[in-house]
Amino acid sequence: MTEQGSKLFGLTSAEVAERVADGRVNHDTDVKTKSIWQILAAHAFTLFNGVNLAMALFISFTGQYRNLFFLFIVGANLVIGVFQEIRAKHMVDKLSIMTQKQVAVIREGAEVAIAPSELVIDDLMRLSHGDQVPADSEVVSGNVYCDESLLTGESVPVAKAPGSELFSGSFIESGSLVARVTKVGRDGYAAKINAEAKYVKDVKSEILATLKAIIRLGTMVLVPLGIGLFVRTILMDGSTVNEAILSTTSAVLGMIPQGLVLLTSSVLAIATTRLGSRGVLVQQSYCVETLARVDTLCLDKTGTITSGEMEVAHVSCAPGSTDAEAVAAFAAIAAANASDANETAKALLAFAGDCEGLRAEGTGKKDPEPQIARAVAFSSARKYSGCVLADGRSLVMGAAQFVLGESRTPEADALCGGFEDIERRMVVCECDGFTDDDGIVGEPLLIACVGIRDKIRDSAPETMSYFIDQGVELRVISGDDPRTVSAIARLAGVPRADLMVDASTLDTPQKLEEAAAKYRVFGRVTPQQKRELVCALHRLGRTVAMTGDGVNDVLALREADCSVSMASGSAAARNVSEIVLADNDFSHMPEVVAEGRRSINNLQRSASLFLVKTVFTAVLALICIILPPYPFIPIQMSLISTTVIGIPSFVLALEPNKERVSGNFLANVLSRSLPASCSIIVFLLLELVLGRLLGHDFDEISTVCMIITIVVGLALIFRISQPLTALRRALIVSMAALAVVACTVFGSFFLVVALPADVAVATAVFCVLAVMLFDRLSARFERNADSNRLLIAAAEKIESGVPVPRAALPRDERKRG
Repeated sequence: MTEQGSKLFGLTSAEVAERVADGRVNHDTDVKTKSIWQILAAHAFTLFNGVNLAMALFISFTGQYRNLFFLFIVGANLVIGVFQEIRAKHMVDKLSIMTQKQVAVIREGAEVAIAPSELVIDDLMRLSHGDQVPADSEVVSGNVYCDESLLTGESVPVAKAPGSELFSGSFIESGSLVARVTKVGRDGYAAKINAEAKYVKDVKSEILATLKAIIRLGTMVLVPLGIGLFVRTILMDGSTVNEAILSTTSAVLGMIPQGLVLLTSSVLAIATTRLGSRGVLVQQSYCVETLARVDTLCLDKTGTITSGEMEVAHVSCAPGSTDAEAVAAFAAIAAANASDANETAKALLAFAGDCEGLRAEGTGKKDPEPQIARAVAFSSARKYSGCVLADGRSLVMGAAQFVLGESRTPEADALCGGFEDIERRMVVCECDGFTDDDGIVGEPLLIACVGIRDKIRDSAPETMSYFIDQGVELRVISGDDPRTVSAIARLAGVPRADLMVDASTLDTPQKLEEAAAKYRVFGRVTPQQKRELVCALHRLGRTVAMTGDGVNDVLALREADCSVSMASGSAAARNVSEIVLADNDFSHMPEVVAEGRRSINNLQRSASLFLVKTVFTAVLALICIILPPYPFIPIQMSLISTTVIGIPSFVLALEPNKERVSGNFLANVLSRSLPASCSIIVFLLLELVLGRLLGHDFDEISTVCMIITIVVGLALIFRISQPLTALRRALIVSMAALAVVACTVFGSFFLVVALPADVAVATAVFCVLAVMLFDRLSARFERNADSNRLLIAAAEKIESGVPVPRAALPRDERKRG
């Protein structure tokens, strides 16, 4: 790099080529999304798919291809999962491209625009207002203010002068400069934090964990059961190899809930599609469930509670000045520097425009645009800006100590007596003029004080109120001064916002864990402390959601149970988050929670239908090793799955449901499914024993068992559909009609035979008794579940100090005293 005279020359082509050859290029600065092949592999190579593929190969050996119908379910599940993740990947990649901007560099004395990834060590970058710093660098010339909130979480602009260090990921808020690149690629500040945040994070989902556990358990059980059933059937029952294979695969497939896996994928895919239409990008579909279960929400101040913009909160006029004069003065200064307007200038221009609009409504006249003779740009060294009007008046605006001097600062402080702590205070003055190097001439005459603050999102109070009503505790975590964060949190409606702490004092793990339980507002928090706070909340038994948009939030986002970022934030934050708010509007969060509740509550209800088959099939397979034959073949299990499981579960899973998600997913499902499973097992066993004693053939036993199973399944649909609606009545009638048509018109396809009169009567009696047993068991399970819910609710009230009346306790507990 050379410098000719006073002109910056930059690197030569040869020097650039040398650095590229050495690998000193700004590559690999962001966390990358998974490739399409990685996505395909993650969804294809699973235990679930492996088991089903093995069963398909066995059935293919028999030549009975109609029994391969279950592969459509497996294929549909694979397609939905892959499509959803590839769609999310493309959306995130598109956001990254849209937010990437070329950078101006000086090479061989000329200014050229290149991609940030083409920067090399010692490149001279020219950056100005609004530009993001693409690589760590050192200021060569110019004075600016930098916004480092994406890195540190602190929204106060930082002054940068020649010799200062610029961090990649920060923004130039005002001014312009030339900086020399000092670090590239993974050596940069932002890239080092990114390196700790991998795109792939563990999915934290009760439903997914339950599905995996069922598949693992089923796989472990099906091997010995399958072998035992196959050997028993072929050696001791006189069946052919093909018959033994079909009988065994039918039992094995019944133990693996293919339909439940597909239903879960479908319901979550529909939820993510609905949310996508509202500007919410869901990258990991299972996070919809997690967010529905969240009891603690950690909020980043900047970009979540505040919009990232500034607004004028107060204007206080000095004696002898009017509001109109004050607004006109700072509007003129802001307009003079509009070409390099920072957030402060934008707020002043917007406020002046609103005031002018109000005056125009009242008088019907619009104020003329101020005529500017000279603009005095803001400088981080001077800490003020100003202008000279065409009529000769000179105006200046900035911090009181730099405009008025230390001796007159108390005068401005007195004028700002009604301002809040969160407001940035500036004075507007008239002076005699400016020197050639923009120094103030004469003693400034104070016109007014202006209070500017971070703009709180209009929807923030309503959003906070929603989460409070849902019993979700709110924590605000920021790199700003805790007093400032507390004041903003209070205005946004965060409860107990006065419980604040300076995280720089939390120098031991014990202090941090105690603070996580006690405080609601955390200031001066480092990126590592944000992650440690989330971990501390986990140790307290909390389910934590985290919002953030900066590199400083990445570590905590990765650790949270559910992470949410803004599209306007850093690429690293977007990539590591399960949910991205494409329009940067946090008010969508209640919609996400509501969609999650609808999906999860309905899934819990529908999943009980699937686990009925899983439980009774596994027990029946064990029974049939001792008492053959196994009464079903795969095509019959497909009919049962369709009429009393697949279609009903899908319809019920898409209904509106706003109830709070409570309890364990598996426990809730089993409390509904076990009564039906027990009833089916009892009467299928009875049929197997009586059928064998009375000399019924296999087709008759199979037909009776299928009818009993379908009737009890319809009874379960009726019970979980309470209260009945027109749709639910139509569903029950339609499924009963479908079963009748399948068993009569298409009886030969499903190997259903006409029953003798005595067997038909016995079957009807069995069905009535099975339904009665199911009703008795269900009532008992529901009473136990209600008692548990009352106990949990009472315990929560006692823990929070609320007295619990005796009548609110379960009856058994009241008897115990």
